[in-house]
Amino acid sequence: MMAVIGCVWLCPVQRSQAQDVPLISGGYGFFTTTNAGQTSYLPIAEPLLAAPIGKHLLVESRAGIAEAVFPNGTRGYDHTFNAILTYLQADYIVSPHLTVVGGSFLIPFNTYNERLSPIWIGNFQDAPLVTSLGLMGTAAGLGGQVRGSAVSRGKYSIDYVGYFSARSKPTQFAAERSAGGRLSIYFPAQRLEVGTSYGRLLQGTQENFYGSHLWWEPKSTAFRFRSEYARGHHAQGYWFEADYRTQAFGGLDSWVGRIEPLFRMQQTFRRDAIVSDGLPLVNVQRADFGLDYNLPHNTRILTSYSRQFSANGNANIWETGIVYRFLTPAWKGK
Repeated sequence: MMAVIGCVWLCPVQRSQAQDVPLISGGYGFFTTTNAGQTSYLPIAEPLLAAPIGKHLLVESRAGIAEAVFPNGTRGYDHTFNAILTYLQADYIVSPHLTVVGGSFLIPFNTYNERLSPIWIGNFQDAPLVTSLGLMGTAAGLGGQVRGSAVSRGKYSIDYVGYFSARSKPTQFAAERSAGGRLSIYFPAQRLEVGTSYGRLLQGTQENFYGSHLWWEPKSTAFRFRSEYARGHHAQGYWFEADYRTQAFGGLDSWVGRIEPLFRMQQTFRRDAIVSDGLPLVNVQRADFGLDYNLPHNTRILTSYSRQFSANGNANIWETGIVYRFLTPAWKGK
């Protein structure tokens, strides 16, 4: 999402009618998951629209269309179909330091929900176990945001986002009444970002959620480190992930450079078993080992093996998938 916004608004080129052409992006994927010997299949499409209107307004939306096929005991397989708008929002760019957002938006708690949830971006096909903390059960809010760069200097920059969401019952734009935000600081020389998040559920049993994240991408390397910690009233947990691509054998576009080994470690801890918050009701420890291959033409093969340990029993989880990323203008610009 942010890459599309950047292409539309921040590229230092002269304005023309071509820049006002809406962009259609997104990804197609086919995933398989084998958990404790049971295999499920998930073909999915996630189209994304970014439509600039004039110099200051951008309308953006992402949808999810999926057909889940899963085993049903001894009766073969069942399937479910789901099609939904993940979000639909309008961004009004007031200044380089302030953007006002209205509509249905991804809740900006920690980083995974906004940055890594699209299927063509994440290294693993499933989200970390702790991701649901702070997302108020729906991962989307219905209301408004203010966000932007509070301070921008050569050695560092400070970004902020604050939001309020109303309660909404409809299935299409379901949301809980909540408020919160995120504050992060980025050091360009070190390519290091550190941030903290806060969210409060304002309906029913009101709860506070706290989060923090650290991203590091050392300069002149293809190594990336990402991590998050989240805490709610009933549970807490963390995850960290590292991936690397070598440039030693002809660069990233060589057949060796396209290989991307991955590792992710995650743990969740129960503070009580009253409410799950989307997390397991027992403590869980899980290690994910992955090997992705970045084919030409924005196609990726994702493979991973996970070993999960919990009081409910240990399990081996195997996942494979293929994802194709597309990006095209809605029509030819002038």
